[in-house]
Amino acid sequence: MGSVAPPGRGPKVRAAVLAAAVAELGERGYAAFTVEEVAQRAGVHKTTVYRRWPDRDALIADALADSVAAELPIPDTGSVEADLRALARSLVAWINSPSGRAVLAVMVPAAGSPAPPDVMRHAFRDRIRRALPIVPRAIARGEIPVGTDPAELIKTLVAPIYFRVLIPRERVTEDTADAAAAVALTAARAGLFS
Repeated sequence: MGSVAPPGRGPKVRAAVLAAAVAELGERGYAAFTVEEVAQRAGVHKTTVYRRWPDRDALIADALADSVAAELPIPDTGSVEADLRALARSLVAWINSPSGRAVLAVMVPAAGSPAPPDVMRHAFRDRIRRALPIVPRAIARGEIPVGTDPAELIKTLVAPIYFRVLIPRERVTEDTADAAAAVALTAARAGLFS
């Protein structure tokens, strides 16, 4: 009676496996990632993992998408300025988190390491797509010009943050996020995304 039953095959197992996959990526990287290690870390048998994910890349893609979706919420504050700042700040917080560092390590492998399949980039494209409604809401409120391209505005918001992390490998902060939001909003208000 004192032992705890292992999680069932439902959402608890899925969550445990995806969290274990992100942790495994963070510690071992893409090249050394194995389904067996993920299963062990999650406390399930590897066949349980393979029942849900046909191969390691499918598991990694799902884990990345889950991590990005859970840790990068799409704001709706009633103000485009606050929405862009909140989105940029959540991106910076995620980048600085263990799961964010793990995801970025997979997406941008070290020289000589195998590159992950392009399907993994879907997590980032999906976040951009989900953030797009920020723009029509801002247009409807009269905060930015009619005809502003939502994708260009959101890409302009995130680009300077990713640039600092990936090229000069600088640490990003809330100040970085706030500056990116200000630049994107200034450009939008000037009609540069029409």
